[in-house]
Amino acid sequence: MAINAQYNVAAPNSLPVRVAAYQRKKMFAAFLKDSRAQEHHTILDVGVTSDQSYDHSNYLVAWYPHKERITAVGLDDAGFLETVYPGVRFVRGDGRALPFPDRSFDYVHSSAVLEHVGSAARQADFVRELARVARRGIFVTTPNRWFPVEFHTVLPLVHWLPKTAFRGLLRAMGKDFFADEANLNLLTPAELKGLARDIGLKDFCVASVGLGGWPTNLLLSARHER
Repeated sequence: MAINAQYNVAAPNSLPVRVAAYQRKKMFAAFLKDSRAQEHHTILDVGVTSDQSYDHSNYLVAWYPHKERITAVGLDDAGFLETVYPGVRFVRGDGRALPFPDRSFDYVHSSAVLEHVGSAARQADFVRELARVARRGIFVTTPNRWFPVEFHTVLPLVHWLPKTAFRGLLRAMGKDFFADEANLNLLTPAELKGLARDIGLKDFCVASVGLGGWPTNLLLSARHER
């Protein structure tokens, strides 16, 4: 099984997947508006997947018009992106230790990855690494823990329990993969803001996209001082 395949548990045309596609279009629009990326700007997309079950899995690579300005990084082999989207460059690597010098790219984007990198300390390391290789800014999305449905397990409300209780319940249900903090660690808006402050981001904002008036996904954007 590909590294990221276990995160894709919903059927390709199921309601959760259609909702995810709808929300990702909002997130893509938010990235364009927030970054004001121009044709000559370079973009690093961290956390691309080799899985092709959903047409929006690698939405930035798929929808951004200037493919030649994108470098995509992922743990598993997503080399197919270079064929499907000519101009894109794929580099196999870990977002927690990116193989690039400081400030290598104008903007660094990462969607639906932060919740999968592990503990709060590892999440901080991940965002710090994104900021290290960005010249102008970063844009990071992650599910909102306070949305009533947990999108990976498609379970309602149980993720609002204390994290140890939530993980114990998942193990009891046979969902050991998602019970492991290394694979799923959801954040609240307050936790995401605290992470940004703790790693020293100065000019940052935590926003959201919603569904029916309820925030589904959190958006962390930060600009570097120039």
